[in-house]
Amino acid sequence: MRGAAATRHSLGRWPKRVALKFVTKRDAVFVPFVLRGYTRRVMNRFLAAVFIALIGAALAAQSRPTSTVSGDWPMYSYNLAGTRYSPLTHINTNNVGTLTQAWSVRLTQPAAGRRGGGAAAGAGEGAPAGRAAGAAGAPAAQGRGAVPAEGAEPPGSNPQVTPIVIGGVMYLPARGNQVLALEADTGKEVWRHTLPSGVRTTARGVAYWPGDGRLTPRILLTAGPKLVALDAATGTPSNDFGDKGIIEIAVPWNGVPTIYKNVAILGATTGEVNLAEPGDTRAFDVRTGKRLWDFHTVPLPGELGHSTWLDNGWRNRSGVNVWAWYMTLDEERGILYMPIAGPAGNYWGGDRPGNNFFANSIVAVDAETGKYRWHFQTVHHDLWDSDMPSPPVLVDIMQNGRRVPALASVGKTGWMFFLDRVTGKPIFGVEERPVPKGTVPGEWYSPTQPFPVKPAKPLVRVDFNKERDMVRAEDTSAEHVAECQALWDKSGGFHNAGAFTPFGFHEEGAPPKSTIQFPGGTGGINWGGATADPTTGFVYVNAHDTSLVGWLERRRPGLNYGNGVAGSTLPYDRGSINGAGPYFTFSAPYKDSTGRTLANLPCQRPPWARLVAVNANTGEIAWESTLGLTDALPEGKQLTGGSGSAGPTATAGGVIFVGATNDRRFRAFDSKTGKELWSTQLEATVNANPMTYRGKNGKQYVAFIATDTLVAYALP
Repeated sequence: MRGAAATRHSLGRWPKRVALKFVTKRDAVFVPFVLRGYTRRVMNRFLAAVFIALIGAALAAQSRPTSTVSGDWPMYSYNLAGTRYSPLTHINTNNVGTLTQAWSVRLTQPAAGRRGGGAAAGAGEGAPAGRAAGAAGAPAAQGRGAVPAEGAEPPGSNPQVTPIVIGGVMYLPARGNQVLALEADTGKEVWRHTLPSGVRTTARGVAYWPGDGRLTPRILLTAGPKLVALDAATGTPSNDFGDKGIIEIAVPWNGVPTIYKNVAILGATTGEVNLAEPGDTRAFDVRTGKRLWDFHTVPLPGELGHSTWLDNGWRNRSGVNVWAWYMTLDEERGILYMPIAGPAGNYWGGDRPGNNFFANSIVAVDAETGKYRWHFQTVHHDLWDSDMPSPPVLVDIMQNGRRVPALASVGKTGWMFFLDRVTGKPIFGVEERPVPKGTVPGEWYSPTQPFPVKPAKPLVRVDFNKERDMVRAEDTSAEHVAECQALWDKSGGFHNAGAFTPFGFHEEGAPPKSTIQFPGGTGGINWGGATADPTTGFVYVNAHDTSLVGWLERRRPGLNYGNGVAGSTLPYDRGSINGAGPYFTFSAPYKDSTGRTLANLPCQRPPWARLVAVNANTGEIAWESTLGLTDALPEGKQLTGGSGSAGPTATAGGVIFVGATNDRRFRAFDSKTGKELWSTQLEATVNANPMTYRGKNGKQYVAFIATDTLVAYALP
C-alpha cells in the first residue's frame, strides 16, 4: 500500500524491542519502536503517520468487494466473476435429501415486523413479463424486459428476483414498489422502504456497496428510469446521492447494478422498435450519483466497429443493449464483460446491412473508464432474436500445466464459447462456417456464422429433421402426434436447413409455407446463465429446446406484430398461419380420453430440457440430465424435461440446485455425475436463480423465489 510505504520511509528503519498494538475494527497493525531517544515531537509525528496509514487501510478495506468467507451471498450471482458458486459445505450430497422448509414470506402480502424507510403500501398480484417468447404452452412474454408505464398500478413482486445476504440480513425488491430487509435466519422483517409515489421497480435484485469509511454501506437498485440508493442499515434514502437518494438514468434497466470499487455499472432496457432510445451501457459514482462514463454499443462515426453498419443503419438504432440482469467482471484486472443483445427489429435487418458490431457480442472494457479492450461477436447480423441474455462466467482453465484466465459464454444459440478473458482469443478455436440464406426482400444475409471447435456439440437442439425429430406416440400419445401432424399440414410443412436457418418470405394470399427454427426466441440458454465450480472447472447450465415457426411477411396495418413494436418503421415482420406476431411454436394440445386439453406439448421428441455440465479444461460435455417432468403424461413418459429461463447454482458440497422447471419443483443434482439427489414440489413455479448462505445461527440455507413467495430450506 502506497500510504504505508510512505510512512515507513519518512521514519527510516523500524527500531526493534518494543511493540505497540493498534487495532481497528477490521485490521490489526503491530508497530515496533524504541521509546528512548525519541523526542515528543518525533513521537507525535510517528503516531500521526501510523494513524493515517491505519485510516487508509480501513478505507481501502471498506471499498473492497464484500468478503464471502463469512457465508454471505453478497451479489446477484455471488461474486463479480458470476460463478454462482458457494464454498459452503454443510449441505452436501450425503444429506441434501433431508432438506426441509425453514421459513417462507409471501411477497404479495404486507410483511410483519418493524418498518423503515417509508410506509408500506399494497401491491397488485400479477407479475412483470420477461424477455421474448415463452416456452411451449406458456404465455408470450415481453421483449427486452418490461417496464411499467407511468401512472400504472404497481405490479406484483417480480418472480425472477434473487436476493442477497450480507451479515445475516437478506435484501430484495418486492411488491413492485418496495425494498425489503429481512433476518436471513427467520424471514422476519428488519426494515421496509416504499418507493416514492409513481416510482416502481421490476429489478431482478439489489446491489450492495460496503461504504468507504465516510459513507455508510448502501443498497442500490434500478426503478424504471431511476437509480435508487438506500442506507443498508435503516432503509432510509441516501440523501447525498442525487436528489434524496435517487438519480435519473433516462433509459431504464431491469437488472442489478454491477458494483466495482465506487462505480455502479448499468445496462439498458430498450424496446423492440428499431429506431428509438440507445442501448448504451452507463456508469455512475456510487457515492454521489455522478455519471462517469458511457459505452456506445452501436459505434458512432470514427469509433471502432462503425463500418459494420452499412447504409447508415447505425442512426438512431435501438436494441444492441445489455438487457441481461447482471454483468461480470475480472476483479484483479478491472475488466468488465458486457453481454450485448441483438439490434431492435429482431427478424428483418434490411435497414441495417453489415455484421452490426457490437450486437450479439461479449465486449470487454475497463470497468473504471469504459475504455474498450476487446470484443467477440457470437452472431453476425442477427435475424433470430439470438440475444446474449446473460454474461460470461469467469473460470480458469488448466492447459499443459498452465492456468489460463478464461470465460465461458453461452446464450440463446446454445453454442458455448471459451475465450481468454484478457485478450478475447478463443481457447479451443472458432470456425466461420457457411449458413443458410433466405429469400426475404431487401434482406442482407451474413454468409457465415462463428462455431466453436469445442464443445463441438451445441447444448440445445439447433436443427430439425421430421423423420428423426418429430414426436412419437411412445413419447406422448397417438392423439398428440396427430395434432402435431395436423399443425404441420396446415402450416405447409416446416422448412429447416440447419443451424441459423432464417425465416422464409410469405406473400399474402399465397399457400402457406413455413419455417421452423431451433432454438426459438427464449433459447437455448436464457437469462439464468451459467454457474461454474472453480475447483473443477465444470460449467453448468439449464438448456431448454424451444422452437419458433412461421415466416416473414409485409406488415399489414392494424395488426399486432408483438409486444413493444408499435411505431416500428420496418416493412417486414413475423407472422404464421396463426396470424401476425413472433410467438408461435411447434406445439399442440395433449388431451385426455374425454377430449379435455391437459397441456400444450412440444411436437419435437423429448427431452425438452436438460441440466448440462461442460468441462472447461477440455471443452467437452461431461454429462447431461433431463430437467423436469410433464405431470400430465402417464407414468413412464413423464421424464420429458421442461424448464423456463432461470439457471442453476453450484456449491462446494457437490450439489447443484435448480428450479426453473414448469412442474413446480425445486431440485438438487450431484455436480460430478448429474444424478438427481432430491426434489420438492411447491405451490408455484421457481423461475428465479437460487442462492445459498450461512445464517447467524450457523446453518446453511438455500433460498429462492417461487412466483410470489420467498422460500428458504435448511437441514433439520
